[in-house]
Amino acid sequence: MQINLTGRHVEITTALKEYVDNKFAKLERHFDHINNVHVILNVEKLKQIAEAKLHLNGGEVFAASEDENMYAAIDQLIDKLDRQVIKHKEKIARH
Repeated sequence: MQINLTGRHVEITTALKEYVDNKFAKLERHFDHINNVHVILNVEKLKQIAEAKLHLNGGEVFAASEDENMYAAIDQLIDKLDRQVIKHKEKIARH
């Protein structure tokens, strides 16, 4: 799984990069057919926004979340993506 990390109005530190990598490893445990991930971390005034687009075998999954804390926004993003990936996996299993 390749993770592309982009920061808009925020510097991507090694701590942020490692945090994102560790969180996306959790997603890979649930579904191993994740080809590419594009994560965008954005800061707008007091809002910290995290967005991600996953390229899977058989489709794409997108989620976004915002919070006052970047780490909390990433956690919410991973929770949303986790639910969507599990739903996608169940759809594939049904066919």
